Amino acid sequence: MCSGCDPRRHLGERPKAFVTLKPEREATEEGIIAFCRERLAHFKCPTAVEFGLLPKTSTGKVQKYVLREKEWQGHKKRIN
Repeated sequence: MCSGCDPRRHLGERPKAFVTLKPEREATEEGIIAFCRERLAHFKCPTAVEFGLLPKTSTGKVQKYVLREKEWQGHKKRIN
């Protein structure tokens, strides 16, 4: 890989955070990214944050495949 290449572009994906805030709580996209950069390796930090309710199953687990489908909608190629 060349020194000027973005590894995220090379891999075809980049981290994105999906956040549901508790009532009476506030956060900003910049604040969450800064929080992650202090605690995680740079390549693991999200480059974008989306606020809203997460799709869940009847047992309360997050339906990650629904989030993935939404993000890849409209793309010709998908990385698995």
